[in-house]
Amino acid sequence: MNDLIANPPPWPGGARCAVAITFDCDSDSFVHVSLPDRAHRLVCTTSWARYDDVAIPRLVEIFRRFDLHQTFFFPAWCMERYPNLVETVAGGGHEVGLHGYLHELANTLSQEKEKELLYRGIDVTKRAIGHAPTGWRAPLYSFSENTADLIAEAGFLYDSSLMGDDIPYMLRSASGEVVELPLQDASDDWPQYADNWDFDFHAPIRPPEKGIETFRAEFDAAWEHRGMWISVWHPFVSGRLSRSIQVANLIEYMQRKGGVWFATLHEMAAHIKACSDAGTYVPRKVDMPYFREPVTELAQVLRPGKT
Repeated sequence: MNDLIANPPPWPGGARCAVAITFDCDSDSFVHVSLPDRAHRLVCTTSWARYDDVAIPRLVEIFRRFDLHQTFFFPAWCMERYPNLVETVAGGGHEVGLHGYLHELANTLSQEKEKELLYRGIDVTKRAIGHAPTGWRAPLYSFSENTADLIAEAGFLYDSSLMGDDIPYMLRSASGEVVELPLQDASDDWPQYADNWDFDFHAPIRPPEKGIETFRAEFDAAWEHRGMWISVWHPFVSGRLSRSIQVANLIEYMQRKGGVWFATLHEMAAHIKACSDAGTYVPRKVDMPYFREPVTELAQVLRPGKT
């Protein structure tokens, strides 16, 4: 079948596709932000999330064996509370991206509060790794109508939160442009494995071999049509023992297939921006936000006579 991606990027070295196996290192941040009055009593759920203490070193070791450098996103609160995990990631040569302050949902905040927490997270990241983060991923995909403008103003190179394409595109806002490295829920490990009674998460937990089938299918499609594949995984979910074995097996499968450019998200975004600046590739540009307020004329259609 001919390529179904209309404008595939020219990947380095003539690779057929780009791959980034990324992890959101939330630890127990989401427990505290979601259930602030009860989190201290949810000891088992906290231990579930704090498996990051075991999983992150394990994943860094897997990447070391394959000589890969990838991207790990941290809420800034986790950088402050668990600096050893950030040191493990950065010490392995991996990129550290910002993932909110306490895994807060930006699309539930005022613009002022979103900006305050964004810059607080940037300052924490600077202290943790010695420089500002260049990549942003909104917790739980909670990209707000203000996020594109705020991260462009703050100097971020890229975002990886949205789902508007199969390949990189540009988010254009009043404060400038940011490279978007899009995702999709089929490449998230939460629907495959997450089960927790305190949060009423009840995914149909699959054997790791079955869960990895979905990810492999998404990679195969990207490889066939010269796109990219980015995982949205969590160490305490996909870093469990049997699942981490399948993570290694998937990397081996990709390497055997060949023609794969493994890269950090920073490297992907920098490549797209460099090609765009040089005129060798023209990514699609999307003006942001889509909407700044409710579409009131539609409300009138649906509820005539009401304002």
